[in-house]
Amino acid sequence: MDSTASTSAATGPDTGNTDAAEWLDIGDALARLGVARQTLYAYVSRGLIRSRPADDDPRRSLYDRHAVEMVVARSRRGRSRTAIAASTIDWGEPVLVSRITRINAGHFAYRGHDAVALSQSATLEDVAALLWEAPSLPHIAPPRRPPPKGATPMARCLAATAQLAAPATFHRGRRALLNDAAHLLAGMAAAVAGTHNGRPAHITLAEAWHADTGAADTLRRALVLCADHELNASTFAVRVAASTGASLPACLLAGLATLSGPLHGGVTDRLRAMLTEPGLRRDPAKAVAARLARGEEIPGFGQRLYPNGDPRAAALFAAVPAGRTWHHLLASVEEQTGRRPNIDAALVMLEDVLHLPVGAAFALFAVGRTAGWIAHAMEQREDGRLIRPRAVYAGREPQTSTV
Repeated sequence: MDSTASTSAATGPDTGNTDAAEWLDIGDALARLGVARQTLYAYVSRGLIRSRPADDDPRRSLYDRHAVEMVVARSRRGRSRTAIAASTIDWGEPVLVSRITRINAGHFAYRGHDAVALSQSATLEDVAALLWEAPSLPHIAPPRRPPPKGATPMARCLAATAQLAAPATFHRGRRALLNDAAHLLAGMAAAVAGTHNGRPAHITLAEAWHADTGAADTLRRALVLCADHELNASTFAVRVAASTGASLPACLLAGLATLSGPLHGGVTDRLRAMLTEPGLRRDPAKAVAARLARGEEIPGFGQRLYPNGDPRAAALFAAVPAGRTWHHLLASVEEQTGRRPNIDAALVMLEDVLHLPVGAAFALFAVGRTAGWIAHAMEQREDGRLIRPRAVYAGREPQTSTV
């Protein structure tokens, strides 16, 4: 859901991809950077460029090509205020301060707690309480009106949230706001499941999808891993809405609308469609090669924040026997592109292997991310400032009258 086809620099040692095309020897790295050897070493020590020992000689270091190119691009942009501002919207400079999620060195943590470790036993409701800085969530009684019907999980989520979007909940006290938040989280799961039983979200979904106990625990893990991921597109949309004083449900509508795009939550639909292509399950390597030869990307692979692989995807693939087809697909994509699966691919894998309804991958992300969206909306509410960036005008200049 936060995916992209390319990668960027990150701190921490390399533990994975050894594709020669992704690594440079010191001569090539210095030539591209145009710096002295000591400067390259400084970039490595500061975590701007990763290095690893060469396979044929551990005394010789190789350097991450993508990270080198990123440093070169930053150098060419310069550090003027305009250049820094322009870089913020493309995985660049941080634009605001948050205490919710930290992504660093191939790991991510919710308020100081390793998210992958939390996923081993915590429920989404446990993580929501952590993200919202609440001792626990209030008990939620089943709503009087049934969850809305709809053709897709997206349609049902939008309809359920829109029903509640009128009240200006942000002007209420902390206790009332937490109660609203808990209702919204439970309501999102109920909208996807088509029923509300007052139980944790993973149980609600598992019962609706006729999943067994083992699958229910996997759903719990997936929901926790999807709960937040710093400032992706939908979360930023939520914060923009919250900065205007919009109600909490209205903020979630902004997040859902953004999530629906094919470059965000819609990646799962694109990957599912790819899996139906003739020959992919029979010979993944050949199908991937043919797709790349046509100039088409492989959706669901690569994450610029994690050059060594998305830890959310790694956790889910480790928890579920994905089967021969998926293992061959993952190996084929990595061999031919150097990219590993991200959370989108992992969610589609769960939908496929656990025989969940079509759209379950998107639903898991939306339900899980509701916890994070609410946390960011609350944090933005406390900030109290309107998010209002400026644009660099590049159009025609106004015409001056000669009369």
